[in-house]
Amino acid sequence: MMRSVRTYPRSRTEPLLFMLRATLGLSAAVLGILASLTLFIVGTRLFNLGRALPGVSAAGVSLGGLTQPEIELALGRGLTYPATGRIVLEDQEHPVIAAPADLGVIIDVPTMSQQALSVGRRGDFGLRLQEQFDAWFSGRSVAPVVIFDQRSGAAYLGRIAAVTDVPTVEAALHLQGLEVIAEPGRIGRRLDIAATLDSLRGPVSLMHDASVVLMIEDVPPRVLDASNEAALARTILQQPLMLTAEGAEPIAITPEKMASMMRFPVVDEGGSAHYTIELDPLALAALLEPIGPDLERKPENARFIFNDDTRQLDLFKSAVIGRTLDIQATIAAVDTALAAGQHEVPLAFITSDPSVKDDATAQDLGITELVISASTFFSGSSSERIQNIRTASAAFHGLLVPPGGTLSMADVLGDISLDNGYAEALIIFGDRTINGVGGGVCQVSTTLFRAVFMGGYPIIERNPHAYRVGYYEQGRGSPGPGLDATVFVPLVDFKFTNDTPSWLLMETYLQGTELLWKFYSTSDGRTVQWSSKTSDEVEAPEPLYKENPDLPEGEIKQVDYQADGLDVVVNRTVTRNNEVLYTDTIKTHYLPWRAIYEYGPGTKLPDDAITEEDEN
Repeated sequence: MMRSVRTYPRSRTEPLLFMLRATLGLSAAVLGILASLTLFIVGTRLFNLGRALPGVSAAGVSLGGLTQPEIELALGRGLTYPATGRIVLEDQEHPVIAAPADLGVIIDVPTMSQQALSVGRRGDFGLRLQEQFDAWFSGRSVAPVVIFDQRSGAAYLGRIAAVTDVPTVEAALHLQGLEVIAEPGRIGRRLDIAATLDSLRGPVSLMHDASVVLMIEDVPPRVLDASNEAALARTILQQPLMLTAEGAEPIAITPEKMASMMRFPVVDEGGSAHYTIELDPLALAALLEPIGPDLERKPENARFIFNDDTRQLDLFKSAVIGRTLDIQATIAAVDTALAAGQHEVPLAFITSDPSVKDDATAQDLGITELVISASTFFSGSSSERIQNIRTASAAFHGLLVPPGGTLSMADVLGDISLDNGYAEALIIFGDRTINGVGGGVCQVSTTLFRAVFMGGYPIIERNPHAYRVGYYEQGRGSPGPGLDATVFVPLVDFKFTNDTPSWLLMETYLQGTELLWKFYSTSDGRTVQWSSKTSDEVEAPEPLYKENPDLPEGEIKQVDYQADGLDVVVNRTVTRNNEVLYTDTIKTHYLPWRAIYEYGPGTKLPDDAITEEDEN
């Protein structure tokens, strides 16, 4: 709310009063004049008691001799600006003519009447006398008091804004199936009420008619045009999005799937906003999470062969960099590719380096010599069994075991399946020898076990066969029964620890019917002493004959082989510099095992043959 108060000019009678004061007491004639003047002034004041003094006016309306109600009535009749004034609110489309009163302009008549009555009646005697002379000789005008009620003005302008304002419309993008629809935006208009009120303040305070331009500003949308983004979205949906990774089949996201995941968020860049195209991160994460394990790759050390001539390492197989699918980085890469209109995106991974890379040297790993080797023989094995021995032993060729590390055969072998190069051959399953995938892998575990045993390394887990297997007791230098080890992934494992300060390099070779296993490292001077003792030998049961309807009449086929039962105790002592590092006892209980023959229906059996019917 605004008030306008007028200040009064200095009186032109002030020099006269000064002269009168200066001449007091100088002349009797003058004293007489002053006395008469004083009586006149006092009389005038008494006559106008409760009324405005003569010569007082406001806005051209004479107020002398009027009481306060009369003054207010006179001013109300004379000051008609709020009702009769004319304010043109200009707008190109919607000009409006308003009376000042519509905008909240009023004249404060009570305040003006009080100011009129106060002329000559305020301050000390000299000031009152001076104002009375001023009013009498030159007139005394009271300035209009104009009140501009901003709240009323804002309310009036708000009603105008309801007509002049135009809402802003944002450009829009949306999908109908694979069709991309773009809707243009529109610039809005908004009346700036505060700025318009400021421009009205000057003319209404002076009670002037005026033309005032409505302060209307354009209000642009954040995005006015989305046609470019619509064209890009149409390009994206023309073909599948391919997610690629080294060593894996590409993953295709069809246009229909992309459309169901596509979103159009608005982003601000450099003070301007535009639509961008992305796939819903939650939906994309749900698509990527199930494939993450298949793409994961553990880091693998480089593999080497020890060169006995140069005593250096020759690279056999390059190291594998480990990787784990980085879903968030992949989502960001997809969004970046979409923004560029690309349809092929490499998946993002978190990588991890192996401990030993391709450039490792024998000196780096502390490998200087052959520390132990062991052999087993497999004469008489089927081609399928030999294939399994070759496949399983190859998994360890060039493999490194770190100082203090424990090797698990099951971990190295992984899935023993036809897909991984294994064949069906005879395996021990429960109380039977049957055909199974991977028969012959135990030749590999037994050979490794013997290298570990003879090399003096700690044995963490070892499991014997259920019965004596002839392969493991044949060939030169055979240690006899009790030094075999079976592996049945993932339930039965063989584990040992490299407890030396140097890396251990393993090499495996098939030489005719011999499996040779070599350990390269640096000897710490340990030696191994061992002894074996057998007891409780039990003869194998008589062979058993079983009818097999799949065999033709007259055919007899051996499917299991006899072995005598036996208990074996092997003791080992590992020493270094006359200090015993550890001792261990390996006990094996071999079951007596009978031979089993299968025959076709109607086949004539030997006279001493025992059949299942005989045992039942």
